[in-house]
Amino acid sequence: MSMDHIASLEPLNDLETAVSCEDARPRGGRSVEIRHALQEEIESGKLPPGSPLDERALAARFQVSRTPVREALQQLAARNLVRIAPRQGMSVARLSISQVRAIMETIGELEGMCAKLAARRVGDELRAQLDVALQHCQDAAIQGGTEEYALANAKFHEVIYAGSLNPYLADLIRNARRQIYRYRLRDFVTKAQINKSMQDHLKVARAIQDGDEMAATHQMMLHVPSGSTGFSEFLARMPMNLFETEPGES
Repeated sequence: MSMDHIASLEPLNDLETAVSCEDARPRGGRSVEIRHALQEEIESGKLPPGSPLDERALAARFQVSRTPVREALQQLAARNLVRIAPRQGMSVARLSISQVRAIMETIGELEGMCAKLAARRVGDELRAQLDVALQHCQDAAIQGGTEEYALANAKFHEVIYAGSLNPYLADLIRNARRQIYRYRLRDFVTKAQINKSMQDHLKVARAIQDGDEMAATHQMMLHVPSGSTGFSEFLARMPMNLFETEPGES
């Protein structure tokens, strides 16, 4: 047996093995997996707006070549989650204050419409589900922390989405919320914030349970910060370096 043949039988190192396995996957499979992982980290705030993204470091982390990492980052850039700047590299995309305000205004209007439809179509099942969701929020407020209450809050809103019987509207809200969630991580940090949210939930739930469309819309729009006082309070909690410079500003 030749030495060349013996050399070819030497074990591959970890990165070479990963790249070899990568080649055996369906085309685009690894880039999709990497995109999903990074998208979750961006949307959840684990990778804050403005965070630099290094192809080489990501390739080492995921144990792949740089090609699927580059493809994943390009896919995220197409979703406006990653910014690719010539000679500056790649980073998690930042939104401007006006963009954040616009998205939050949209969410407020859509959430109000969703509450209105839920009140219009309310039945005994939805009434009971709202009571259960309120109890979960209360339990999380008393026994849990920020993450537990944030989860209970999301479930409360999901009950209303389902109760609206309009899945298209619900998907619009979910997609808009995903764009903005990384800017909302400081919503339930203090007990005062959680208590206010709890009181808002109670008012929204009671209006829906009573079938009062106007009150349900009004209470929901007061609950979701938009372009008024609620937005100013939200903005005061946010570091300004998370926001993109407004067009025209230096």
